[in-house]
Amino acid sequence: MCGIVGFVGRKPCAPVLLEGLSRLEYRGYDSAGIAVIENNNIVVKKTKGELKTLINLLDKGSNFKSEIGIGHTRWATHGKPSNENAHPHKSMNGKFVVVHNGIIENYASLKENLINEGYVFSSETDTEVVAALLEKLYNGNFFETVSKVLDVIEGSYALGIICADFPDEFYAVRKASPLIVGLSDEGNMIASDIPAILPLTNKIYYLNDNEIIKMTADEVEIFDVNGNKLQREVTEIKWDVSAAEKGGYKHFMIKEIMEQPKALKDTIEPRIKDGKINFEDIDFSDEFLKNIDCIHIVACGSAYHVGVVGKYIIEDLARKPVYVEIASEFRYSNPLVTDKSLVIVISQSGETADTLEALKIAKSKGAKILSIVNVVGSSIANISDNVLYTWAGPEISVATTKAYSTQLSLIYLVALYISEKIGTIDSDFVAEKIKEIEKIPGYIEEILKLAPEIEQMAKRYAYLEHAYFIGRNFDYAIALEASLKLKEISYIHSEAYAAGELKHGTISLIEEGTFVVGLACNKDLFKKTMSNVEEVKARGAEVMLITSENMDVSESMVDTVIRIPDCDKLITPSLEVVPMQLLGYYIALARNCNIDKPKNLAKSVTVE
Repeated sequence: MCGIVGFVGRKPCAPVLLEGLSRLEYRGYDSAGIAVIENNNIVVKKTKGELKTLINLLDKGSNFKSEIGIGHTRWATHGKPSNENAHPHKSMNGKFVVVHNGIIENYASLKENLINEGYVFSSETDTEVVAALLEKLYNGNFFETVSKVLDVIEGSYALGIICADFPDEFYAVRKASPLIVGLSDEGNMIASDIPAILPLTNKIYYLNDNEIIKMTADEVEIFDVNGNKLQREVTEIKWDVSAAEKGGYKHFMIKEIMEQPKALKDTIEPRIKDGKINFEDIDFSDEFLKNIDCIHIVACGSAYHVGVVGKYIIEDLARKPVYVEIASEFRYSNPLVTDKSLVIVISQSGETADTLEALKIAKSKGAKILSIVNVVGSSIANISDNVLYTWAGPEISVATTKAYSTQLSLIYLVALYISEKIGTIDSDFVAEKIKEIEKIPGYIEEILKLAPEIEQMAKRYAYLEHAYFIGRNFDYAIALEASLKLKEISYIHSEAYAAGELKHGTISLIEEGTFVVGLACNKDLFKKTMSNVEEVKARGAEVMLITSENMDVSESMVDTVIRIPDCDKLITPSLEVVPMQLLGYYIALARNCNIDKPKNLAKSVTVE
């Protein structure tokens, strides 16, 4: 969960590195640093704190002439945030310098052996072990030395490496951690994610595990660990630079909330053709889908909440059992999957470590894998049997919004697709529901007009200490996501409960002034949910209700109401989550929180 950049070219590298890091700061922001080669010596500048501290320290990089360097913005895993633990890390003799994203799992034993051999370490990180190994195994051949180190280390990693003896060469390698290469006439670049390279180029190489990259200003070569040269097609990224910029918004989060109608349109439209679902990229046979014994949806965080919605919808339409499982639990549970199981894996980045490992376990047991991801060429996409991409564009804010919404839209289509293949619904039903799905962007445009009203409501609730979200069925699934949005960016303690569970213990926490948000958009369960709302209101709760336009609500039962457009039950979750995103954002804004970069969190969780 760190951001890596590296550049070798025909212009000063420091400004390029700092610009790239600024576009990756969502991946980690407790320290930052760069290293360059000047006069055949490696110069490292790094500091604890946000990237702006480093930028100010280096006067935006204007003092360096070097045309080769690496940079890093960190989210701590080994060692607390400090100047010493910040990357890059030099070898003891100063010849090598390394940046790293991931975990070196056997670093402790390696470090102990190196200390016994006389190596002195200046940090608590696992990364410094890599620098020490480079020094120890160096034989004058840069490639061979890197290859030898890879034979020794275990774990997940993306590494960027430079050596004082080779001031024109840059090496990088990836294993289960994201890394791409950008290609331009001004030079070549590595980065953890696409936004970092967009100011330089939109032409990239996607990399696979255990590939070693050798870069110069003029050439990029890709090798396997045995030194065999590999061929790779250039991919042209369609985003422009502005897609990864705030565009006049105060935060990326509100920009991305407002981008949801377009992101949904871009995701939905290519999958519908002549009123039918167009999944050209899915090649599961009709026979397999008819004979699946169960469906597992595996994900983490907000993607898991998408899966909870998916369970309700797929079970209702397909009449197949659906198990929604947190990836970090699934991978250690000896899961009951077979060659008749379909596993749906959901991840925004396509690199989520626990989800990736869960996928591998499911695949090893013979299950078929369908992944829903936002990043083309990501690890999860590469090893899945079939992939559906959410065309959400870059999502920079740590708190997901448009990625969540586009994942949800694909879940609707997957549910309809599978159910029609199985035969539990017919083509007329599918055609009717497709018309409703196509309306989602327009409905959300209407809901976004409520932003000023929700901002005023948020000020009323900004300084509460606790919040509870309740709902039934898919309303409960959205309650989970709404609660997460609030807690992760405003730091208010928040919980979500199935509304019927309140009386089984949690209602004891409701007292005068407790903030409770009732989600009552499921028409079939409206009266049931409202009875739970009455229960908390009777105990003094401050109640906000989210419901549809045509539902009759007594003003005495609630304190505030947010109404969404009346719509088909299938797509209701897509609509009711948007005011919850806005509520979380505006409460955090009123509390003056660091919304795009909440404490202790990072965007892409590439470690366990």
